[in-house]
Amino acid sequence: MPQRKRPGRGSKAFFPRKRARRIYPRIKSWPKSKEVKPLGFAGYKAGMSHIILIDTNPNSTTKGQQISRPITILDCPPLSVLGFRCYTKNKSSFDVFSEKLNKNLSRKLKVSKKPKNLEEQLSKLPKNISKINLICNTNPIFKKKPEIFEIALGGSIEEQLKYAKELLGKEIKVSDVFKEGDLVDVIAVTKGKGFQGPVKRFGVRTHWRKAQQMQRHIAPLGQNEPGKVRWTIPQAGQLGFQTRTELNKKILKISDNFNVKGGFVNYGNNFGDCILLEGSIPGPKKRLIRLRFAIRPKKVYPVDIKQISMESKQGV
Repeated sequence: MPQRKRPGRGSKAFFPRKRARRIYPRIKSWPKSKEVKPLGFAGYKAGMSHIILIDTNPNSTTKGQQISRPITILDCPPLSVLGFRCYTKNKSSFDVFSEKLNKNLSRKLKVSKKPKNLEEQLSKLPKNISKINLICNTNPIFKKKPEIFEIALGGSIEEQLKYAKELLGKEIKVSDVFKEGDLVDVIAVTKGKGFQGPVKRFGVRTHWRKAQQMQRHIAPLGQNEPGKVRWTIPQAGQLGFQTRTELNKKILKISDNFNVKGGFVNYGNNFGDCILLEGSIPGPKKRLIRLRFAIRPKKVYPVDIKQISMESKQGV
């Protein structure tokens, strides 16, 4: 009889738990939008604070009362559009770059000293274009080497192509993409914690104090048959520095001047555009955080802010 095969079913959650390929993530799926505009942005994690606001959720037990919520501040300098990428049948086929490129891009991208003429590049565009993504680079204040990534566009293919041509060599601000009250998904690489044991990595129970051998390890490695250790057994290994996505984070405020007393610890002050997100987000300070419009949005209630703490927080 032929060998009966059954592929794995269900989600493996966070497996495989391994290090991310690079220090900032790549977004693989984007929400659909009929409006022609970028569907995401990026910023650097500056720090955390707290905010006092009125609970506007009618189903909440604290409806109409003042509540405190933690917030995360993202420094969002403008993004430069250095080009756009055309896809045919979800495969990258052709790139168009701006004639004027930033000098610091040579630290990240191998760019010729004399970029090709724009009209010459546009004449070689493929015919069957399925989608167009913007190729953007960051303009960080605290380092010279920028990050380069793609941002999807909404609208039809004709509208995307026209919009991408207009943005070549220009900058995008966070206020051009998001507005206060929007829900966004946060994609980032978490803090790296190195090689850790199963207790810290999986939260398994420690042995009692008179247990022989080690206390912070698992006792059995599985059953006798089959004679192998399954991947479901919690074991020591890499912890942290993994790409994670958190859904439906609300933008409470978009500001062009947000400075706290004494500056943010390990980050400083005097940055430009920034956004205030409700709750915490993965990653340490100065790490690039990718944002996109919520791919599974929930119901949004209006924001009524009463007070924002302007004190510098330690250890966040």
